[in-house]
Amino acid sequence: MKNREEIIRYCRTFKNVYEDQPFHDPGWTVMRHKENKKIFAWIFERDGHIWVNVKCSPDWRDFWRSVYKSVIPAYHLNKVHWNSIIMDGTIPEEEVKRMIGESYDLTI
Repeated sequence: MKNREEIIRYCRTFKNVYEDQPFHDPGWTVMRHKENKKIFAWIFERDGHIWVNVKCSPDWRDFWRSVYKSVIPAYHLNKVHWNSIIMDGTIPEEEVKRMIGESYDLTI
């Protein structure tokens, strides 16, 4: 996944989700659950890259941060439960998908 559209398209493959722009800023997109309206992916551009904020269990939070330099404590969110994934091409796509899927599961 190299751009915002690909990330949004992947997020839409999950059951009962929708795209939202709560800040009325086209630079920020969130993916929500239809039932509870909770966000599982915050998608935005920063420092020339697309970033995706995802919820993570504390057990995995530090693992992802230690394995990939491009996974850091979440920008603008609780750093205990959220990570930012900087889409700079250094993280394998399957791992990004795994982190998004975990976020989906934790917020449903």
